[in-house]
Amino acid sequence: MTQQSLWQFIIEQQEKLLTQIVQHLGLTFLSLVLAIIVGVPLGILIARKRKLSSPVLGAAGILQTIPSIALLGFMIPAFGIGPKPAIVALLIYALLPIIRNTYTGITGVNQTVIEAAKAMGMNRSQLLFKVELPLAMPVIIAGIRTAAVINVGVATLASFVAAGGLGEFIFGGISLNNTNMILAGAIPTALLAVLLDQGIAVVQKSGYRFFQKLKYIVPVLLILIGAVYLFKSVSGNKIKAGFTPEFMGRQDGDLGLRSVYGLNVNPVVVNDAIMYKAAYEKELDLISGYSTDGRIKAFDLYVLNDDKKIFPPYFAAPVIKTKTLQKFPDLEKTLNLLEGKFNDSIMTDLNYKSDYLKQTPEKIAKDFLIKNKLYKPSRKGNSGTVRIGSKIFGEQYILTEMYKMLIEGYTDYKAETKTGLGGTKICFDALVNDAIDFYPEYTGTGLLVLLKPTPETLKTVTQSADKTYQYVDSEFRRQYGIQWLKPLGFNNSYALMMRKKQAQSLKIESISDLKKYFNTN
Repeated sequence: MTQQSLWQFIIEQQEKLLTQIVQHLGLTFLSLVLAIIVGVPLGILIARKRKLSSPVLGAAGILQTIPSIALLGFMIPAFGIGPKPAIVALLIYALLPIIRNTYTGITGVNQTVIEAAKAMGMNRSQLLFKVELPLAMPVIIAGIRTAAVINVGVATLASFVAAGGLGEFIFGGISLNNTNMILAGAIPTALLAVLLDQGIAVVQKSGYRFFQKLKYIVPVLLILIGAVYLFKSVSGNKIKAGFTPEFMGRQDGDLGLRSVYGLNVNPVVVNDAIMYKAAYEKELDLISGYSTDGRIKAFDLYVLNDDKKIFPPYFAAPVIKTKTLQKFPDLEKTLNLLEGKFNDSIMTDLNYKSDYLKQTPEKIAKDFLIKNKLYKPSRKGNSGTVRIGSKIFGEQYILTEMYKMLIEGYTDYKAETKTGLGGTKICFDALVNDAIDFYPEYTGTGLLVLLKPTPETLKTVTQSADKTYQYVDSEFRRQYGIQWLKPLGFNNSYALMMRKKQAQSLKIESISDLKKYFNTN
């Protein structure tokens, strides 16, 4: 099978890429203009009232230091998902350079010039608009340039809250181990940052009079960009769907829905950390999810019947290098203590405790091991350190803690956890490059995301969960020197889900029913 080039990928995805560029520009421009509207007057205010400068600049600085993902998370309860939280978060990030440069520019105007203007009879308003702002404009625009470049980069995170933008390709590529997809998002982002920076630099060099002329042109352009952005962002469907980046690019995901069911729901891309709650709060109506996720129970969601079987069951099991097992002789036996100790119901219940009851992974893991008579106090050994990785969702945190307790209770090894490593690509690369020693993985993900077999092979090996497990284990051993240990017993596959009451009112029980609904509405 010939590997697709970056150019071929761009040609194939050109319509989607154009949409994402427009969305990215819309987010950047709208947030930047709002930041200018807020930041420049604040800068002028603190230049007039110097006592306010320290608290205002300090507050803006503190806001700037909040991690981007955390800031978006803070915005969701107030603004929901979509463009609003993304624009507000970007506005906050743009404030500091604009406020600071406005303050610096105005306070840096030569006092002799100001005294001369006052001597000519200028009032405070005339002094501001005819002397201070024109002289401070190069410094102010330099702050706007900085804010613009910051916003172009941070706007890639907008895809986490279903606001679109080039982050969809970047994070989708990371999840799917697709370099072309990552580059298709990253290269345009970098180019937009450079072009925007240089465009503002032209304004900066052209002087204040040129800037005054632009004040009539820029609002029109912004209205047009905003209108196009909203047009590109709004779904015409009565059922609003939101899928994760990884689900969007997988055959047992959106690709399968399109090819097998003929179902295109025009989904927004959203992070799974907020997806379930967004469905519960009616921000989304249809979401992708995991069959053992505790939030299904917590948010009263209904899993649609996959009547054409595009979501085959997949085993969960630790993946580890053969040489690591040789380095730690007691490790394989210890990790396999969890073989067959779970089923779908048990794993769903454990996830419910984490996702809804907010119990810590450590407590959930310890309680489970005690219940199954597997818990032993730590030996506090020092015969070597085993590094355990995990992806960024509750189930993985729970399993990681269980393995840590088993290793330290049954061996003389010390266990160190490296949790929240992100998507499949990051975890697997960490394993291959010896940054971690093992992590829990799913045979379907190993098959579709990492091995990427031909359609013929895929059809053969997905006839049963056992065949899938045997195939990925043999191929991982052959290609990577990595093996799959014994399965844990539960099947974690993708699923489509809706709010239970909505599904009942629309009489949608299966994905085929959903397809019929879309055909008739």
